[in-house]
Amino acid sequence: MVDFDVVSLPPTDHPEPGEGAPEFTRPLVNREFWEDFSLSALTSEGPVLLVFHSMDGAFPALYTWKEIRERGIDERVRVVGLSISTPYEHKRFLEERGLEASLFSDPGNGVAEAYGVVNDLDGMSGVSEPRPAVFLIDGEGTIRYAWAASEQPEFPEWDGVETAISDL
Repeated sequence: MVDFDVVSLPPTDHPEPGEGAPEFTRPLVNREFWEDFSLSALTSEGPVLLVFHSMDGAFPALYTWKEIRERGIDERVRVVGLSISTPYEHKRFLEERGLEASLFSDPGNGVAEAYGVVNDLDGMSGVSEPRPAVFLIDGEGTIRYAWAASEQPEFPEWDGVETAISDL
């Protein structure tokens, strides 16, 4: 039995496979430190799975990182999360969950806006976070796989993500 409301989200205008990934620079946080880092600096080292998720500690974020770890996705491609949580919240989330991930901090939600995956929260004016979304971006900055939620809560099609990673 579902004990929460499923909410339909408006259509997105997110980038599709074959298009260039919108470039951005934001604080990139790991368990040790954080620093401003650009997406292109990451992709210059190889493919990146960019995972948009809700605020740290919220059920959807916890479930997303659990799936990534249990499926070993982070062992096959560099996985980088992105949410509106601050660097301090990201660092605490990584430590509490024992994650060896990196998370972009985007409190203003500008990256989600650039990717067309903004989720306005509960009709509150000016309050938003990214809707769940994943973009597999190759070393040249081209999107190879894209998925964005059409409902809240909804989770990535992990089998599709894994197939796209295998096809790189």
